[in-house]
Amino acid sequence: MAHPYLFRLDERVARGLSQWEPADRERHRQFLLSQQNPDGGFGGRGIPVEYANEEPDERESDLYYTAFGVRALSALRLFTAEDARRVAAYLDGARHQNANVIDVVSWLYSALMVQATAGIDLLVAADSDWPQALAARLEGFRSSDGGYAKTHEGAIGSTYHSFLVALCYELIGQPLPAAESLVEFIRSRQRDDGGFVEIAPMKRSGTNPTAAAIGVLTLHSIIGPNLRDDVLGYLNDVRSDEGGFQANSRIPFADSLSTFTGFLTCLDLHDHSTVDPKRLEQFILALEHPTGGFRAATWDQSTDVEYTYYALGTLGLLWSETPLKR
Repeated sequence: MAHPYLFRLDERVARGLSQWEPADRERHRQFLLSQQNPDGGFGGRGIPVEYANEEPDERESDLYYTAFGVRALSALRLFTAEDARRVAAYLDGARHQNANVIDVVSWLYSALMVQATAGIDLLVAADSDWPQALAARLEGFRSSDGGYAKTHEGAIGSTYHSFLVALCYELIGQPLPAAESLVEFIRSRQRDDGGFVEIAPMKRSGTNPTAAAIGVLTLHSIIGPNLRDDVLGYLNDVRSDEGGFQANSRIPFADSLSTFTGFLTCLDLHDHSTVDPKRLEQFILALEHPTGGFRAATWDQSTDVEYTYYALGTLGLLWSETPLKR
């Protein structure tokens, strides 16, 4: 089985971040651990930046944020066996919290990282055919348009959730059923501006669904020169004067999520001209809080594990391509 996309991405990010000074990486590790709850999981939004040195109120652990906590610590190459044991305790109790695609992928990714780091197999008691059983569950999210919805009750496919399902099939080593139908669904979500939309009724493309669409097509199709040029044209339109990417052409500021996904898409399309590396680095580092963690955008007043990962991911990809100058 080919090395899954998520793990290849993790390695690219970690390789770049390994050039950072140990003190810088440790500062962000400490921030991330401050967001971990006693049950071993991670909660959502942090406290406002001006109060970042105070003890935060405990937030309910969530599989989505836990996966980002694990990804960020792993990106820093500072996810220890003890960290993994704490996360495993939470995952063990949350194994049935999988009502939607995000929960399924978040639990599975985190469990695999825990196993790789600490040797704790949270699937050891599962039936030997659990990959096939999970694949059947994933097909319950499939909608009549060929894509995948967020929940089993979803009537129309989502570009983002279709990407997550494609990633999940890779993680469990199972073939994606009717892959050609999913590719057709994804291609139908492209709009005249060159980008892709999240759901069918939308007319204006977004940076993040565009990245998700290219992710699916990278895994299950061929991206020809015309599609490449269309997408890069769209990304040029949503490139911000700040140095990052906007979520869409109507939002007047960049954010770290759109910047991470937009930059990753440029790299996956082998484009090195859309982004100015120096300005990109300056934009992301301007979101860094001195005691650790990153904000989502310049207007933001909070730090959290999700946006900290997006910032770290962007820096890691950047420094993998353009080595950090000390």
